[in-house]
Amino acid sequence: MSDLPRKAVTRTAKLAALPLGIAGRATWGLGKRIGGKSAEIVARELQQRTAEQLFKVLGELKGGAMKLGQALSVFESALPEEVAGPYRAALTKLQEAAPPMPTRTVHAVLEERLGEEWRELFLEFEDKPAAAASIGQVHRAVWQDGREVAVKVQYPGAGEALLSDLTQLSRFARLLGPLIPGMDIKPLITELRDRVSEELDYGLEAESQRAHAEEFADDPDVVVPGVVHQSDQVLVTEWIDGIPLAEVISDGTPEQRDRAGQLLARFLFSGPGRTGLLHADPHPGNFRLLPGAEDDDGPESWRLGVLDFGTVDRLPGGLPETIGVCLRTALAGDAETVYELLCREGFVKEKIALDPDGMLAYLLPMIEPAELESFGFTRDWLRAQAARIADPRSPAHQFGKQLNLPPSYLLIHRVTLSTIGVLCQLNATVRLRDELEEWLPGFVEAE
Repeated sequence: MSDLPRKAVTRTAKLAALPLGIAGRATWGLGKRIGGKSAEIVARELQQRTAEQLFKVLGELKGGAMKLGQALSVFESALPEEVAGPYRAALTKLQEAAPPMPTRTVHAVLEERLGEEWRELFLEFEDKPAAAASIGQVHRAVWQDGREVAVKVQYPGAGEALLSDLTQLSRFARLLGPLIPGMDIKPLITELRDRVSEELDYGLEAESQRAHAEEFADDPDVVVPGVVHQSDQVLVTEWIDGIPLAEVISDGTPEQRDRAGQLLARFLFSGPGRTGLLHADPHPGNFRLLPGAEDDDGPESWRLGVLDFGTVDRLPGGLPETIGVCLRTALAGDAETVYELLCREGFVKEKIALDPDGMLAYLLPMIEPAELESFGFTRDWLRAQAARIADPRSPAHQFGKQLNLPPSYLLIHRVTLSTIGVLCQLNATVRLRDELEEWLPGFVEAE
């Protein structure tokens, strides 16, 4: 498929086929169980077949469907290996590529948004896209002043497609739940839908990217390309080379994995305090690992390149201090204080009473990375956490069902979970506690 399918009938038909396919495979699974296969084996076969169809359709459709695919892709680490393995490559492909827009469509958008003489703005322009994503694609070019640039062109009809897809997907979100154990898909889809208007506005994206580029201009660890030009549906930024994080995940050395993980954690926790903004789309396609200078190619010289500021959370005071205080007091074993803070912030609703010690037991395994001097993030660790929360027989499952996620924490929560998912994909050993002590308000007790 070479263009963004915009007709509602076409897109709806493709998406509607997903729940039908899932229902068909459930019937097939029932037959398998009657035939003697164990329920666990059948469930994993169903999960695998469902995932294969889901990501095939999402990749073809782009739009909101692909946006959901990208959001889900960082959670593949939570799936059992025998299920995750067969389609991990498909998830990685979702993060980096999609069927391109026809060249004539790209030229038409550029002519409409930059003027009939748009080619005069560039010394060179490559018609073949260098990358594609959910609402647009990127072309490599050389700006009129000689700078290498990335030209991001929005798909015509992207907004309509995004809203239509996410509305349709929300109708059968419950059926997608088993793909990611312990995670409720529907709030994720609702939140993605709420962010559509911001992501479509390249003016807002340019402002967010400028703020980060200015703040990190002289940073030794993080590189944010500057904004060169912006107009409706077109965004031109400086080009940065580097190893896509997806390649580090699949083929990186241990040193590359650890360094990328450390810098990713550093950017996550330092960004809000330094810019008042939280980069809220942390899938691997939005990051690059940049080697250091030729005379200094050691791991400590590698930097993290950060792309795509279309989705941000505005946090003028940085990350909420409550997060840091909660983490610190939980690690200290102060169950009563943790419970009081969670109640005050709305994580526990007024009419619900929970056991503070039980709450602490629920939290401690998940915050283990913040307790140790360094922590090895692995898929096995994440799977164990997901299984603990997903198992209806587990006390953690019962606690999780009774907790509430306040709207002001929704995006912070998703970004944190997504980042942890990427760290587990990287199999990185990270000194997370160092970053928390340096950047997270409230984590270090005030003297």
